Amino acid sequence: MSEAANTADDLRALAAAEDAARIAGAEILRHYERLDPSAIRTKSVRRDLVSAADLASERILLNCIRSKFPDDAIHAEESSREGSPFASASGAVWYLDPLDGTTNFVHGLPEFTISIARFVQGSPRVAVVFAPALRELYSARAGGGAHRNGASISVRPNAILADALLATGFPYRRAELENNNLGNFTNMLLRCRDLRRLGSAALDLAFVACGRFDGYWELHLERHDVAAGGLLVSEAGGRVTDLRGGPSWPTGRSILATNGDLHAELLGLLRE
Repeated sequence: MSEAANTADDLRALAAAEDAARIAGAEILRHYERLDPSAIRTKSVRRDLVSAADLASERILLNCIRSKFPDDAIHAEESSREGSPFASASGAVWYLDPLDGTTNFVHGLPEFTISIARFVQGSPRVAVVFAPALRELYSARAGGGAHRNGASISVRPNAILADALLATGFPYRRAELENNNLGNFTNMLLRCRDLRRLGSAALDLAFVACGRFDGYWELHLERHDVAAGGLLVSEAGGRVTDLRGGPSWPTGRSILATNGDLHAELLGLLRE
């Protein structure tokens, strides 16, 4: 496919992702702070929740993407693993997280998102992260920069760790895992200006992209958690790797996203 054709395909995918996110976001807000407790259940771990809003949002996202990109594979958090990314007719795969930050949502906190990414032949091409309660829609396409509500965004220049605001998160199975990130948290808290734990990986990454955070790291995630946010950060001028400094961050096993200035120092301090 020519570069012009790639750009046109990306723009069409980005428009579809933004439309899907807005429709799903409206459905999520319909449930927000009105959720019936009986519509909440746990998954394999008690802390890992899924609600009626997660499922309704995912149905909307699946229908929107399938209708416009029938040849693409889709990996959605709650229900769908449709096809291999390289066996699909287009060589493309979508990673959908219909409600990232379900615990926040269930407790009435506004820090939750819808995360949508499209990869082609293993490379991120399009990303949308929508925080409906905050009314912020983040978007990016490969080579096209990153935006919030249509305005260009970029990471915040800062090379001094003591002046940095960082973010992280913890796995649901933290009581059972040897490396549950608590050691990293303690180490970083004593070195940076402060640390935040918002409860949505996609929103943490979006906040790095727009300069609210100087860096974010986490362990034991899934592809749908990081696929969109990673592209946002890189297109905003930041750097994204795994915690060994390699390119395997899309797998979700570990991710470090920074403004670039602090990346090498943080890699030396964090343990995968």
